[in-house]
Amino acid sequence: MIILIQCSDRVGLVAAISGLLSGKGINILSMREYVDVEANRFFNRVVCEQYPNPEILINELRSILPEDARVDINTEPQKKIIVLVTKEYHCLSDILVRNHFKTLGAHVQCVIGNHEVLKDICERFEIPFHLVGHENKTREDFELQLLTTINKHSYDYIVLAKFMRILSPAFVESFPMQIVNIHHSFLPAFAGANPYRQAYKRGVKIIGATAHFVTNQLDEGPIIEQQVIQVDHTYTAGEMMKAGKEIEKGVLAKALKMLFEDRVFVYNNKTIVFS
Repeated sequence: MIILIQCSDRVGLVAAISGLLSGKGINILSMREYVDVEANRFFNRVVCEQYPNPEILINELRSILPEDARVDINTEPQKKIIVLVTKEYHCLSDILVRNHFKTLGAHVQCVIGNHEVLKDICERFEIPFHLVGHENKTREDFELQLLTTINKHSYDYIVLAKFMRILSPAFVESFPMQIVNIHHSFLPAFAGANPYRQAYKRGVKIIGATAHFVTNQLDEGPIIEQQVIQVDHTYTAGEMMKAGKEIEKGVLAKALKMLFEDRVFVYNNKTIVFS
């Protein structure tokens, strides 16, 4: 069982939380906390033995915490995800392999693509594939069909594994902090389209990738994970792109691992990650 707490900071919170749990005979396996001093914000992740009445425990924890406390208890370690794709396979294939060997930390419910290119690989892994094409449709009609398809499944997160469509604010608002994107750049540099071409023209010496939550501001959602690799003047834009695909897979895999293990808190468009 994992308990996640976020609230205003004050003296004695750790003692109060651990005291309540021990008083109920709940053995704490690990506890991590962090205080954002500037924001006066307390973040706490507790891994402990199962308790038969999580709702009662949530109410009792809230009673000893500041009024603005948010308390979540996860008794189900396995998450459920829906993956959205277009044509690029490298991130999807990594997810499907991890899912197949049960090392993903989540179960892929389905894959939705706006092209049929990746249908075959999904069928090979026996994962349902749904085609929701965008051609000859308004964005409203496309997103309505996408939403209808998503809602046929249960899910915790929606993963954009190189899904090359910009989603409207109305669509994004339906999934607050549930949509995760992998961006092929070290944000905030080179946001938007063609970042490797932008990086090549700028003559950068590092390239990277960023996994972040999707918000209404394009490529500006809270960042979960970032990594970079060295490049130099000998790299063409194509070689940068090839190297970038490898780091994209790694960054997305690390970000998803943190999410699926309930290690990510979001506050004021930034994240606290207990890695």
